[in-house]
Amino acid sequence: MGVPDAAERVAAVRDDVGARLALATQFYARRPGIRAYGRAQLAFMRWQARRGVLGPSGSPWWRAVNEGLLRDGWEAAALLDSGDADDTPRDCSPAVEQWLRFLANPSPRRWYRAHNSSIVAGYVEHRGLAADEHEVERFFMDVALLRVFFAHGLVAAPRTALGPLWPAAAVLGDPRRRGTGWFLSLRNILPDWYPLDGLTIDEVLRAENGFGRLVDYGVIVPRLQRLYDFAAAELRDPRISGFLSGGAPSYAWPAEHPQVWRPVGSAVQLVGRLTR
Repeated sequence: MGVPDAAERVAAVRDDVGARLALATQFYARRPGIRAYGRAQLAFMRWQARRGVLGPSGSPWWRAVNEGLLRDGWEAAALLDSGDADDTPRDCSPAVEQWLRFLANPSPRRWYRAHNSSIVAGYVEHRGLAADEHEVERFFMDVALLRVFFAHGLVAAPRTALGPLWPAAAVLGDPRRRGTGWFLSLRNILPDWYPLDGLTIDEVLRAENGFGRLVDYGVIVPRLQRLYDFAAAELRDPRISGFLSGGAPSYAWPAEHPQVWRPVGSAVQLVGRLTR
């Protein structure tokens, strides 16, 4: 398979959700030693498929970001298969370079570097599409991003991510574990349908389960600036700094409404103090 074929492969499954999932599964199954790394990504994609965001009548934004993620991985695989990995083309994207490093020597940290580089590139490229989505959908675009940065931090910067509980961080953030895929999928807070017309942000926040709220608002939100600074340095992508405004996520959620990110409740505040 040549490098141009990576884009062709992904384009061929654009409007077939089952084939898109199969292509993602094949990426992790075709090379020894990386199958388990696909667990978190595939769990997220299955959740996306259930919601209906990946189909032809789904979300242009989710479809585009997912397509870029698939394409980057397959392009790296093509380079590795062709023997050109040691002579990376000048126009090879930073995300593809990270996928090459992961495929050549898999580890949790390298997987997050590759995966999150593709995700950030997709967020930047398709920000215009995000503006057309429902406000609740836009809110969860930011939630998805802060969660992958947090999960990455658990592996690569455990003290930043989990404070005094850092010895448990590497296990909790390992993308090969089922729990990581569950946490990243957003299934614990976002309804399994699309579009979210008629749903308000207040309704969604009230419906979030206790564990998700404790992690999001007790652990992650108080250290958002540190996590985004970490991600910008780890991925060597200063554009990440533009996804926060006044310490609050603002990629798709309006910066003038930061109140949705404020920790509330005694249990949330207690968790925040314990992990500070």
